[in-house]
Amino acid sequence: MTDGAASMIRLGIRAASPFAVIVGCYLLFAGHNNPGGGFAAGLVFGAVLALRTVAGFYRPTYGITLVAAGVFVVAGVALMPLLWGGVLFDQQVVSLEVPLLGTIKTGSALPFDLGVAAIVVGTVIAALDGLGAAEFAADPQAPAEQQ
Repeated sequence: MTDGAASMIRLGIRAASPFAVIVGCYLLFAGHNNPGGGFAAGLVFGAVLALRTVAGFYRPTYGITLVAAGVFVVAGVALMPLLWGGVLFDQQVVSLEVPLLGTIKTGSALPFDLGVAAIVVGTVIAALDGLGAAEFAADPQAPAEQQ
């Protein structure tokens, strides 16, 4: 690939990454009442990481730690109701009155979805490590401010 084409691809990925992260955040927070949730958001975040890795940008290398943290959060949210005599995976809903925003409803499904997203993103990072993606992130031709 020519230098011009590679720099255009890098520029496109760099420009699209913030928009993809916003879409991932929307999927994460809207997933309780609409299609989406932790898995879909994790896939979007993982795709951003994969594209940025292939483009030669800096990428995280703590995939297994992220998977373990996600499993811990998911298991904690699933088992917590048992401590109060509830059933496994029983969701607790909380309503908060926030100035300027009104009533916001959230529940135990949000930390569960965050844990699932962490598992998916950690799995993508671990897969990139296993496929030797460190070679892409250490691109010697990449400008220093983009790494």
